[in-house]
This record gives sequence, C-alpha cells and structure tokens, in this order.
Amino acid sequence: MTSRKAKGIGLISGGLDSMLAARVLKDQELELIGIIFKTPFFGPGQGMDVGRTVGIPVRVIDFTDRHLQMLKNPVYGYGSQMNPCIDCHALMLREAGRVMEREGADFLFTGEVLGQRPMSQRRDSLRSVEKLCGYPGRVLRPLSAKLLPPTVVEIEGLVDRERLLDIHGRSRKRQEALARHYGITDYPQPGGGCMLTKEGFARRLKELFARYPEAGPREVELLKWGRHFALPGGSICIIGRNEADNSRLAQFAGPEDIVLRVADYPSPTGVVIASPSADRDLQLAAAIVTAYSDCPRDVPVKVSWRRGETSGTLSGPPSDRLEYRSLLI
Repeated sequence: MTSRKAKGIGLISGGLDSMLAARVLKDQELELIGIIFKTPFFGPGQGMDVGRTVGIPVRVIDFTDRHLQMLKNPVYGYGSQMNPCIDCHALMLREAGRVMEREGADFLFTGEVLGQRPMSQRRDSLRSVEKLCGYPGRVLRPLSAKLLPPTVVEIEGLVDRERLLDIHGRSRKRQEALARHYGITDYPQPGGGCMLTKEGFARRLKELFARYPEAGPREVELLKWGRHFALPGGSICIIGRNEADNSRLAQFAGPEDIVLRVADYPSPTGVVIASPSADRDLQLAAAIVTAYSDCPRDVPVKVSWRRGETSGTLSGPPSDRLEYRSLLI
C-alpha cells in the first residue's frame, strides 16, 4: 500500500449495500464523498442518513433533465417496466465522475453486488456500465471487488484489495452479518425505491412518451396523481381521486394544459396534458370530469375550463364513468 491517502466518490442510494460499501472503504482510512441523485422517479430517501451513519459528507445532485433525455432512448433498453438500469447507473457514474475530476479524486465506488440483480448486476452488465460511463478501471465495487478485475486504484496500491469483499448473489446474509459487525441497525429493505419499476406508473409514462415525446419534468410529475385516460384525439386527461390529487394537479398544470371542473357541484379537477389535439379532446374530457363528480344524473351540467388566459364553459348531460373504463391507462 502507498502512503498517499486515496479519495473516492461514491453513489449513495440510502440502502444497506451502499452504506456497507462506504464503511468497508472507511476502514482503510480513505477520504470519501457520497453522491445522492434526485429525479422525479427517485430521490434522496434515506441517503442523507447514510452519510451520518457512515461518517462521510454527502451531496445531492438533481440530474432530472439529463436523466429524462436518457430515459427516452436508453442504449441498453429497459428492464421489466420502464427502468433502464444499465444506462441509469452509467449516467450516475458519469455525473459522479465529473465530481471526481473537480475534486481531484482517484476513483468511483458503488454498493453493487455481483449477481444480485438480474439485469444490472450481471458481470457483463457491470462491464457495460463501466464502458458507458466513460471511466473504465475507475469504478470500484467494494462488496464484490475480489470477484471482479482489479481497478486502477487497487493495482496502484491506493486501495488494499485484500481488505475488500467477495459477496455474490441475491442472499442478504453476508450483508446482514456485516451490518451487525459495524453496529448498523437502521436500514431499509432492498428494492422498491424507483418508480420506473412500478407497473402502473411505467404504463402511464410509456403512454405519455408515445403521445407527447417532448414531455418534461412537469408532465412526468403529473403522472403521480389521479386517474389517467388516453383520449382518442391524442391527449391524456388526468382527474383527481381526492383533494390531495386535485391540489397537485392544479399545482403542476402548465399554461398550455386545459384545467376543468364542474361548475356548480363538487368534482375532481381535470387536466388535459398539452398536445396539438387537446382542443379536440376537450368535450370528452369534460364528460369524464362530470362522470366522476357529485352532480345529479338527470339534469344538464356545466363544466368550466381554462387554458392559460383563455377560459370557457361547456354544457352537456352527465355521463356514467363506466363509459370511460376502456380509456383508463
């Protein structure tokens, strides 16, 4: 081992594996900085707690725009839903690599475990991530390092390979034992942190990209709330399930979106996501809003709408929500 203290930049998810990866490296008295990434699909979560538990500084990077650009056309495709895990990990490492360069650090590290995840943690996937991120030989995976080719910092003696680990597969027993060894008791169960792996959300996102390829962070945020209907003219209508949904929909509706409510009765807020065909779908969207409102079923009802500085009223008979079940996304 060289006497110079190496410096590493690590991806911190808030889970046990990234916590242990940092802790194993901390045993070698290395200088470490943790990076937590934020997008509409995942956020800091318990990542800040990891920094306090392990005793390293942690920074949050919002890379939403770059992540969305990647998400629409990932090099290695998607997992079971809309999760481009290989491309996502590579993008995180690319961003962390820029921090590494600015900080004059020596290596990147992650909590990845060889063979733990079927898509992103196979041996070939780990190689693909390293190639795509642009930092070959600089990505250290302390929990499985002895099963992988040595990195530059191991070869140069900046990190002692013999003090790294050889964990493999889906079993959590060795990680749990290691957590006990370090006195780490508060950590989340693995999985479930990324909305892109959720079937319902992924279905909505895929429909949004198909109908509105220019969709940005605001449109993505709208996918988290309410019921979603794919309208035949090409728009998407979202209506709130409750007051919390209604508030969020009103908050994130943009100047080109159409916002609707039944005029004289309690009703959900409806938002027609901006598209060239939004005007053609307006009447149908109004009918859907009335179907989920508390208006009487035997008299005509008025629906108020606005789009930016323009507003108006539509009238028509109330309808039954069963009529629109086939449009649900």
